[in-house]
Amino acid sequence: MPRFPDAPLDSGMEAFGRELSAQMPAGFATWPLAQQRKVWDDVCAGFRAPRPENLIVEDIPCNNVPTRFFRPQGQGPWPTVIYGHGGGWVLGSPETHDDMCAEMADQAQCAVLLLDYRLAPEHPFPAQLEDSLKVWRWVREHGPSHHLNPHVIIAAGDSAGGQMSVALALALAELGLPQVQGQVLIYPGLGADMSTASYERNAYNTVLSRAEMLYYFENFLGPQDHPNWRNPKALPLLAQDLSMLPPTAITVAAHDPLCDDGVIFHDRLLAAGVASTLRYEPALAHSYMRARHHSEPAKKGFDWIVKALKVLQGGRRNQSTVTSEPTFTRV
Repeated sequence: MPRFPDAPLDSGMEAFGRELSAQMPAGFATWPLAQQRKVWDDVCAGFRAPRPENLIVEDIPCNNVPTRFFRPQGQGPWPTVIYGHGGGWVLGSPETHDDMCAEMADQAQCAVLLLDYRLAPEHPFPAQLEDSLKVWRWVREHGPSHHLNPHVIIAAGDSAGGQMSVALALALAELGLPQVQGQVLIYPGLGADMSTASYERNAYNTVLSRAEMLYYFENFLGPQDHPNWRNPKALPLLAQDLSMLPPTAITVAAHDPLCDDGVIFHDRLLAAGVASTLRYEPALAHSYMRARHHSEPAKKGFDWIVKALKVLQGGRRNQSTVTSEPTFTRV
Protein backbone atom coordinates (compact mmCIF):
# COMPACT_ATOMS: atom_id res chain seq x y z
CA MET A 1 0.00 0.00 0.00
CA PRO A 2 1.46 3.41 -0.91
CA ARG A 3 2.39 5.84 1.84
CA PHE A 4 0.52 9.14 1.74
CA PRO A 5 1.46 12.40 3.44
CA ASP A 6 -0.03 13.10 6.85
CA ALA A 7 -1.71 16.39 7.71
CA PRO A 8 -3.54 17.76 10.74
CA LEU A 9 -7.31 17.62 10.66
CA ASP A 10 -8.72 20.64 8.84
CA SER A 11 -10.22 23.25 11.20
CA GLY A 12 -13.59 23.25 9.43
CA MET A 13 -13.71 19.47 9.57
CA GLU A 14 -12.72 19.56 13.23
CA ALA A 15 -15.58 21.97 13.99
CA PHE A 16 -17.98 19.61 12.23
CA GLY A 17 -16.68 16.76 14.39
CA ARG A 18 -17.19 18.76 17.59
CA GLU A 19 -20.77 19.54 16.61
CA LEU A 20 -21.35 15.90 15.79
CA SER A 21 -19.91 14.61 19.06
CA ALA A 22 -21.96 17.13 21.03
CA GLN A 23 -25.16 15.60 19.67
CA MET A 24 -23.92 12.03 19.14
CA PRO A 25 -21.53 11.36 22.05
CA ALA A 26 -19.58 8.18 22.77
CA GLY A 27 -22.10 5.45 23.43
CA PHE A 28 -24.52 6.80 20.84
CA ALA A 29 -24.76 3.32 19.29
CA THR A 30 -26.21 1.97 22.56
CA TRP A 31 -29.19 4.35 22.42
CA PRO A 32 -32.59 3.04 21.27
CA LEU A 33 -32.56 2.79 17.49
CA ALA A 34 -35.45 5.20 16.99
CA GLN A 35 -33.57 7.80 19.05
CA GLN A 36 -30.37 7.26 17.04
CA ARG A 37 -32.24 7.83 13.80
CA LYS A 38 -34.00 10.93 15.09
CA VAL A 39 -30.75 12.50 16.33
CA TRP A 40 -28.93 11.72 13.06
CA ASP A 41 -31.78 13.22 11.06
CA ASP A 42 -31.59 16.36 13.21
CA VAL A 43 -27.80 16.64 12.81
CA CYS A 44 -28.10 16.34 9.03
CA ALA A 45 -30.90 18.90 8.95
CA GLY A 46 -28.65 21.33 10.79
CA PHE A 47 -25.98 21.07 8.07
CA ARG A 48 -28.37 20.92 5.12
CA ALA A 49 -27.74 23.52 2.42
CA PRO A 50 -30.41 24.99 0.14
CA ARG A 51 -30.99 23.11 -3.10
CA PRO A 52 -29.67 24.70 -6.30
CA GLU A 53 -32.34 26.51 -8.25
CA ASN A 54 -33.86 25.14 -11.44
CA LEU A 55 -33.58 21.47 -10.47
CA ILE A 56 -36.54 19.16 -10.93
CA VAL A 57 -37.02 17.06 -7.77
CA GLU A 58 -39.62 14.30 -7.44
CA ASP A 59 -40.23 11.34 -5.16
CA ILE A 60 -40.87 8.34 -7.39
CA PRO A 61 -41.34 4.65 -6.50
CA CYS A 62 -38.92 2.70 -8.69
CA ASN A 63 -40.16 -0.88 -8.72
CA ASN A 64 -41.59 -0.20 -5.25
CA VAL A 65 -38.35 1.29 -3.90
CA PRO A 66 -38.99 4.88 -2.73
CA THR A 67 -36.54 7.09 -4.59
CA ARG A 68 -35.84 10.82 -4.68
CA PHE A 69 -35.13 11.89 -8.23
CA PHE A 70 -33.04 15.00 -9.00
CA ARG A 71 -32.42 16.17 -12.56
CA PRO A 72 -31.71 19.34 -14.49
CA GLN A 73 -34.46 20.92 -16.49
CA GLY A 74 -34.70 19.88 -20.12
CA GLN A 75 -35.42 16.74 -22.06
CA GLY A 76 -32.08 14.99 -21.65
CA PRO A 77 -31.78 12.05 -21.81
CA TRP A 78 -29.66 12.51 -18.70
CA PRO A 79 -26.90 10.18 -17.50
CA THR A 80 -28.19 8.53 -14.34
CA VAL A 81 -26.53 8.08 -10.95
CA ILE A 82 -28.00 5.43 -8.64
CA TYR A 83 -26.99 6.76 -5.22
CA GLY A 84 -26.82 4.86 -1.92
CA HIS A 85 -26.70 7.09 1.13
CA GLY A 86 -24.39 6.54 4.08
CA GLY A 87 -25.42 5.83 7.65
CA GLY A 88 -24.02 2.39 8.40
CA TRP A 89 -26.96 0.71 6.62
CA VAL A 90 -28.86 1.62 9.82
CA LEU A 91 -29.37 5.40 9.68
CA GLY A 92 -30.28 7.95 7.03
CA SER A 93 -32.78 8.59 4.27
CA PRO A 94 -33.19 10.87 1.24
CA GLU A 95 -33.71 13.70 3.73
CA THR A 96 -30.21 13.28 5.18
CA HIS A 97 -28.54 13.39 1.75
CA ASP A 98 -30.91 15.63 -0.20
CA ASP A 99 -28.65 18.67 -0.54
CA MET A 100 -25.52 16.74 -1.51
CA CYS A 101 -27.31 14.78 -4.22
CA ALA A 102 -29.03 17.94 -5.47
CA GLU A 103 -25.67 19.64 -5.87
CA MET A 104 -24.25 16.58 -7.65
CA ALA A 105 -27.13 16.59 -10.13
CA ASP A 106 -26.78 20.32 -10.74
CA GLN A 107 -22.99 20.50 -11.01
CA ALA A 108 -22.44 17.23 -12.91
CA GLN A 109 -25.50 17.80 -15.14
CA CYS A 110 -26.97 14.38 -14.59
CA ALA A 111 -29.93 12.74 -12.89
CA VAL A 112 -29.40 11.38 -9.38
CA LEU A 113 -31.74 8.72 -8.01
CA LEU A 114 -31.30 8.75 -4.23
CA LEU A 115 -32.56 5.47 -2.82
CA ASP A 116 -34.69 5.23 0.30
CA TYR A 117 -33.52 1.66 0.68
CA ARG A 118 -34.54 -0.66 3.50
CA LEU A 119 -32.45 -0.25 6.63
CA ALA A 120 -30.88 -2.77 8.99
CA PRO A 121 -31.37 -4.37 11.44
CA GLU A 122 -35.02 -4.69 10.40
CA HIS A 123 -33.80 -5.54 6.89
CA PRO A 124 -30.25 -6.96 6.92
CA PHE A 125 -28.18 -7.78 3.85
CA PRO A 126 -29.10 -8.54 1.07
CA ALA A 127 -32.15 -6.23 1.30
CA GLN A 128 -30.10 -3.17 0.27
CA LEU A 129 -28.67 -4.98 -2.77
CA GLU A 130 -32.14 -6.16 -3.77
CA ASP A 131 -33.38 -2.56 -3.64
CA SER A 132 -30.45 -1.34 -5.74
CA LEU A 133 -31.15 -3.99 -8.37
CA LYS A 134 -34.81 -3.02 -8.49
CA VAL A 135 -33.90 0.61 -9.15
CA TRP A 136 -31.32 -0.41 -11.78
CA ARG A 137 -34.01 -2.46 -13.56
CA TRP A 138 -36.44 0.46 -13.35
CA VAL A 139 -33.94 2.80 -15.03
CA ARG A 140 -33.30 0.26 -17.78
CA GLU A 141 -37.03 -0.31 -18.37
CA HIS A 142 -38.62 3.06 -17.65
CA GLY A 143 -35.77 5.58 -17.76
CA PRO A 144 -36.53 7.02 -21.22
CA SER A 145 -40.02 8.06 -20.19
CA HIS A 146 -38.44 10.05 -17.33
CA HIS A 147 -35.74 11.75 -19.46
CA LEU A 148 -33.04 9.26 -18.37
CA ASN A 149 -30.44 7.55 -20.51
CA PRO A 150 -30.80 3.86 -19.57
CA HIS A 151 -27.42 3.04 -21.10
CA VAL A 152 -25.38 5.49 -19.01
CA ILE A 153 -25.81 4.46 -15.37
CA ILE A 154 -23.26 5.20 -12.65
CA ALA A 155 -23.38 3.61 -9.20
CA ALA A 156 -22.32 5.95 -6.41
CA GLY A 157 -22.56 6.27 -2.67
CA ASP A 158 -20.85 7.34 0.52
CA SER A 159 -19.75 5.03 3.33
CA ALA A 160 -22.35 2.23 3.42
CA GLY A 161 -23.52 3.47 0.02
CA GLY A 162 -20.04 2.78 -1.36
CA GLN A 163 -20.45 -0.87 -0.39
CA MET A 164 -23.88 -0.85 -2.02
CA SER A 165 -22.41 0.47 -5.27
CA VAL A 166 -19.82 -2.30 -5.50
CA ALA A 167 -22.39 -4.92 -4.51
CA LEU A 168 -24.61 -3.78 -7.37
CA ALA A 169 -21.75 -4.03 -9.87
CA LEU A 170 -20.74 -7.48 -8.60
CA ALA A 171 -24.35 -8.68 -8.79
CA LEU A 172 -24.81 -7.39 -12.34
CA ALA A 173 -21.69 -9.25 -13.40
CA GLU A 174 -22.83 -12.44 -11.66
CA LEU A 175 -26.26 -12.23 -13.29
CA GLY A 176 -24.84 -11.52 -16.75
CA LEU A 177 -26.65 -8.17 -16.94
CA PRO A 178 -25.31 -4.96 -18.52
CA GLN A 179 -22.72 -3.43 -16.23
CA VAL A 180 -22.92 0.10 -14.86
CA GLN A 181 -20.65 2.52 -16.71
CA GLY A 182 -18.72 3.46 -13.60
CA GLN A 183 -18.63 3.69 -9.82
CA VAL A 184 -17.91 6.60 -7.47
CA LEU A 185 -17.05 5.34 -4.00
CA ILE A 186 -16.96 8.04 -1.33
CA TYR A 187 -15.07 6.97 1.85
CA PRO A 188 -16.54 3.48 1.35
CA GLY A 189 -16.76 0.65 3.87
CA LEU A 190 -15.72 -2.42 1.89
CA GLY A 191 -14.35 -4.91 4.39
CA ALA A 192 -14.58 -5.95 8.03
CA ASP A 193 -10.85 -6.05 8.86
CA MET A 194 -10.61 -3.65 11.79
CA SER A 195 -6.88 -4.18 12.29
CA THR A 196 -5.78 -1.99 9.36
CA ALA A 197 -3.56 1.00 10.04
CA SER A 198 -6.40 3.47 9.46
CA TYR A 199 -8.68 1.62 11.89
CA GLU A 200 -5.89 1.62 14.47
CA ARG A 201 -5.03 5.31 14.24
CA ASN A 202 -8.69 6.44 14.01
CA ALA A 203 -10.23 3.94 16.42
CA TYR A 204 -11.72 6.63 18.67
CA ASN A 205 -12.58 9.35 16.15
CA THR A 206 -15.56 11.54 16.94
CA VAL A 207 -17.11 11.36 13.45
CA LEU A 208 -16.82 7.56 13.16
CA SER A 209 -15.16 5.13 15.58
CA ARG A 210 -14.15 1.50 15.28
CA ALA A 211 -16.75 0.48 17.88
CA GLU A 212 -19.48 2.20 15.87
CA MET A 213 -18.41 0.36 12.70
CA LEU A 214 -18.62 -2.97 14.52
CA TYR A 215 -22.14 -2.05 15.65
CA TYR A 216 -23.14 -1.20 12.08
CA PHE A 217 -21.64 -4.40 10.65
CA GLU A 218 -23.44 -6.56 13.19
CA ASN A 219 -26.74 -4.91 12.34
CA PHE A 220 -26.11 -5.16 8.60
CA LEU A 221 -24.64 -8.68 8.46
CA GLY A 222 -26.01 -10.37 11.57
CA PRO A 223 -23.97 -12.30 14.15
CA GLN A 224 -20.33 -12.82 13.23
CA ASP A 225 -20.89 -16.51 12.49
CA HIS A 226 -23.55 -15.64 9.87
CA PRO A 227 -22.66 -16.48 6.22
CA ASN A 228 -23.10 -12.79 5.32
CA TRP A 229 -19.67 -12.15 6.86
CA ARG A 230 -18.18 -14.36 4.13
CA ASN A 231 -20.21 -12.97 1.21
CA PRO A 232 -18.15 -10.85 -1.25
CA LYS A 233 -21.19 -8.83 -2.24
CA ALA A 234 -21.64 -7.85 1.41
CA LEU A 235 -17.90 -7.26 1.96
CA PRO A 236 -16.38 -6.58 -1.47
CA LEU A 237 -12.77 -6.84 -0.27
CA LEU A 238 -13.46 -10.60 -0.03
CA ALA A 239 -14.09 -10.82 -3.78
CA GLN A 240 -11.51 -12.96 -5.57
CA ASP A 241 -12.10 -11.55 -9.06
CA LEU A 242 -12.71 -7.84 -9.67
CA SER A 243 -11.93 -7.87 -13.38
CA MET A 244 -15.60 -7.50 -14.34
CA LEU A 245 -16.02 -4.21 -12.51
CA PRO A 246 -16.35 -0.86 -14.32
CA PRO A 247 -14.03 2.18 -14.10
CA THR A 248 -14.02 3.36 -10.52
CA ALA A 249 -13.30 6.63 -8.71
CA ILE A 250 -12.55 6.36 -4.98
CA THR A 251 -12.03 9.08 -2.40
CA VAL A 252 -10.72 8.38 1.09
CA ALA A 253 -9.87 10.52 4.11
CA ALA A 254 -6.81 10.05 6.32
CA HIS A 255 -8.71 10.70 9.58
CA ASP A 256 -11.25 7.93 8.88
CA PRO A 257 -11.18 4.30 10.07
CA LEU A 258 -12.36 3.26 6.58
CA CYS A 259 -9.49 4.98 4.75
CA ASP A 260 -7.48 1.83 4.02
CA ASP A 261 -10.54 0.00 2.67
CA GLY A 262 -10.64 2.37 -0.30
CA VAL A 263 -6.87 2.33 -0.83
CA ILE A 264 -6.72 -1.46 -0.79
CA PHE A 265 -9.68 -1.73 -3.16
CA HIS A 266 -8.08 0.73 -5.59
CA ASP A 267 -4.87 -1.30 -5.63
CA ARG A 268 -6.81 -4.52 -6.20
CA LEU A 269 -8.78 -2.98 -9.06
CA LEU A 270 -5.56 -1.93 -10.76
CA ALA A 271 -4.11 -5.41 -10.26
CA ALA A 272 -7.25 -6.84 -11.89
CA GLY A 273 -6.84 -4.54 -14.91
CA VAL A 274 -9.76 -2.26 -13.98
CA ALA A 275 -9.43 1.47 -14.59
CA SER A 276 -9.40 3.24 -11.23
CA THR A 277 -8.51 6.59 -9.71
CA LEU A 278 -7.95 7.41 -6.05
CA ARG A 279 -8.10 10.73 -4.23
CA TYR A 280 -6.55 10.81 -0.76
CA GLU A 281 -7.65 13.61 1.58
CA PRO A 282 -4.91 14.07 4.20
CA ALA A 283 -6.76 16.70 6.27
CA LEU A 284 -10.30 15.27 6.24
CA ALA A 285 -12.36 12.69 8.13
CA HIS A 286 -15.34 10.47 7.46
CA SER A 287 -18.52 12.21 6.26
CA TYR A 288 -16.51 15.14 4.92
CA MET A 289 -19.05 15.93 2.16
CA ARG A 290 -21.37 17.22 4.87
CA ALA A 291 -18.72 19.81 5.81
CA ARG A 292 -18.22 21.04 2.23
CA HIS A 293 -19.65 24.51 2.96
CA HIS A 294 -17.61 24.82 6.17
CA SER A 295 -14.21 23.43 5.08
CA GLU A 296 -12.14 24.38 2.04
CA PRO A 297 -10.53 20.92 1.70
CA ALA A 298 -13.98 19.33 1.96
CA LYS A 299 -15.27 21.65 -0.77
CA LYS A 300 -12.36 20.68 -3.02
CA GLY A 301 -13.04 17.03 -2.26
CA PHE A 302 -16.68 17.44 -3.22
CA ASP A 303 -15.67 19.23 -6.44
CA TRP A 304 -13.52 16.19 -7.31
CA ILE A 305 -16.50 13.87 -6.81
CA VAL A 306 -18.52 16.00 -9.23
CA LYS A 307 -15.66 15.88 -11.77
CA ALA A 308 -15.51 12.09 -11.41
CA LEU A 309 -19.22 11.85 -12.22
CA LYS A 310 -18.65 13.98 -15.31
CA VAL A 311 -15.70 11.89 -16.52
CA LEU A 312 -17.55 8.61 -16.01
CA GLN A 313 -20.56 9.87 -17.97
CA GLY A 314 -18.34 9.94 -21.03
CA GLY A 315 -16.64 6.65 -20.24
CA ARG A 316 -13.19 8.16 -20.75
CA ARG A 317 -10.13 6.23 -19.59
CA ASN A 318 -7.08 8.47 -19.42
CA GLN A 319 -3.63 7.50 -18.26
CA SER A 320 -2.70 8.80 -14.83
CA THR A 321 -1.70 7.85 -11.31
CA VAL A 322 -3.17 9.00 -8.01
CA THR A 323 -4.02 12.56 -8.88
CA SER A 324 -6.07 15.62 -8.06
CA GLU A 325 -8.02 15.11 -11.29
CA PRO A 326 -10.29 12.08 -11.73
CA THR A 327 -8.53 10.39 -14.62
CA PHE A 328 -8.14 6.65 -14.72
CA THR A 329 -5.21 4.26 -14.64
CA ARG A 330 -5.33 0.79 -16.13
CA VAL A 331 -2.34 -1.52 -15.59
